[in-house]
Amino acid sequence: MEYESDKETKTDSLLKYIGYNFPDSLLANGYDTAIIGVAGGTDAGRVVYSIPKMIEICMKELAVDYSEAFEWLEYNTFNAYVGELTPIYLDEMYVL
Repeated sequence: MEYESDKETKTDSLLKYIGYNFPDSLLANGYDTAIIGVAGGTDAGRVVYSIPKMIEICMKELAVDYSEAFEWLEYNTFNAYVGELTPIYLDEMYVL
């Protein structure tokens, strides 16, 4: 993905893409830098977030440790259903 200008970040580019192609998509406030993509297929238009990145953001914002951040996100965000375009929260796993 090419950026329109040197000042545009990957996050800015993703948000523009989502806004243009999936204007009804729902976003998790404060976690734009944790967006890793948009789902396709039957989940088309659902924004996909990285759980580890969200935990990192939450730890910094709330000044808490990993387990407290995970618990807060799990209660307030991951388990919230806000309609068919509820974001997807992905726990990224890598196979070597």
